[in-house]
Amino acid sequence: MSSEALIGCRNIEKSYGKLKVLNGISLVVQQGEIVSITGESGAGKSTLLHILGTLDNADSGTLFYQETDLLKLRGNKMADFRNRNFGFVFQFHQLLPEFSALENVCLPAWIAGKGRSEAEKRALELLTLLGLKDRADHKPGQLSGGEQQRTAVARALMNNPGVVFADEPSGNLDSKNAQSLHEYFLKLRTELGQTFIIVTHNVELAGMADRNLKMKDGQLA
Repeated sequence: MSSEALIGCRNIEKSYGKLKVLNGISLVVQQGEIVSITGESGAGKSTLLHILGTLDNADSGTLFYQETDLLKLRGNKMADFRNRNFGFVFQFHQLLPEFSALENVCLPAWIAGKGRSEAEKRALELLTLLGLKDRADHKPGQLSGGEQQRTAVARALMNNPGVVFADEPSGNLDSKNAQSLHEYFLKLRTELGQTFIIVTHNVELAGMADRNLKMKDGQLA
């Protein structure tokens, strides 16, 4: 694992009305690191993840990715940066039901303007890495829950993101499929040097991370 700082924040504050959700959060994640964030519901875990991933805005503080000040990006520039540098996996796979697994994985590349043949080649490589080569032409409704979530992971990796943000990625899976997904995260870190920031209630997944950060009342405990 490299000691290079990849992404981080300083003194992040976030409130919704009178409710303070994040209270002075500072965090640095290294290249190739798996970081889990745990804590009780309402501790601010998902809010922090969404701010780090630029899906939500902080009220104050600084946010950086390598040399880029993320808080200075706006509109289309922010969306383009996010698509090219970040991947996302949520509790529910959010695959488009009318598209095949291969097409779902290709979507971020198409949004980035890449050609069909280039995108499909990369998508098939990722599906193969995640044990889904024979399921590439199947639509989400023809896939098991575990296969759907692994397809979502492949989609998150499509544009070679620096960071994959995962919000309760195994929260909707049975124990067998959850275990399989967790093992794939480790495989992706080993084989691709992939960095993950994962919000989870799953004790096993948190224990597999390089660091487990515990949140309580909007702060890192």
